[in-house]
Amino acid sequence: MAQLVKLLDYITRYETKAFHYPTQFIRLKQEHWEQLMRQWEEENDLELLEQIPNDEKKIESETKEEKKKFLWKFFKKKESPILEERFIRTLPTTKKQLITYFLNQLMPFQLKWATSTITHTSFTDKNYMYEEKLKTLLQRLPDIYLIMYYPIFHVKNAPFESEIIIISPIGIEILTIVDAPHNARIVMTGERVWDVETEVKTTKLIDPTIALKRTEHVVRSILNKYGVDIPIQKTIMAESNYFLYDTAPYQTKLVGKNEYEDWMDEKKALHSPLKNVQLKAMEALLRHCQTTAVRRPEWEKDDDEFKTVADYEA
Repeated sequence: MAQLVKLLDYITRYETKAFHYPTQFIRLKQEHWEQLMRQWEEENDLELLEQIPNDEKKIESETKEEKKKFLWKFFKKKESPILEERFIRTLPTTKKQLITYFLNQLMPFQLKWATSTITHTSFTDKNYMYEEKLKTLLQRLPDIYLIMYYPIFHVKNAPFESEIIIISPIGIEILTIVDAPHNARIVMTGERVWDVETEVKTTKLIDPTIALKRTEHVVRSILNKYGVDIPIQKTIMAESNYFLYDTAPYQTKLVGKNEYEDWMDEKKALHSPLKNVQLKAMEALLRHCQTTAVRRPEWEKDDDEFKTVADYEA
């Protein structure tokens, strides 16, 4: 799961300790996954145990050693309450479902870190918990990717609303996601306005490369100021659409319906630790982001530990 290091102008833990929180997130995530896996395996064992009275033939066919292992594993667990009460599963049955469950459990934790620090917090829009664009990027990209989701930079004493910025160990990708009807054709006209064609009508779309170039200019100027040298890629994405053009935009990658899964697979195929230049780039960009927050009340405690959805709803 990718890391959400900045969301709009909300305060973020990553701006306080840029070199600490990315590695801590990976550690906490791994610890919670291992804990969840142990719980899932225990539930699987208990579920099997409940089937014993109805499946005596199968037990009789097992070797003595298998029986010993099974019984030892069972009696090692909590005792009489489990034996007396009927087992109720609390986790999904398959590992694939468990992964989805785990990623959904991480969302509030991600948003907590991206909207507060130990001492300060921002008033946030709770709808981001369920926003599909954000959720897809976070859940499908590995945790070595650091995402700034439409951050607001402070440039020349004025706020600048940028595009999505993805910082990886090998470079920065500035991403514009086009919102168009399913299966629509996006026609690049070469003008400042593009056409979005469906079977019913044609609508207009402001050339996305304009916003991409502006964000690229701001990002480059900040990185140059701190001497951070890292490649920058511009990308236009339309997951459910097709791009039509005579000449592709200059130095800009197009990710339409046919290219979307390849783009995702390429990201997942990158196996690398977090890099120093990557964290320096994130730190430099966060320094120039606008932040709106208030101090927490003295009685409101907080920490960096992992919490589940249930913890936040309690």
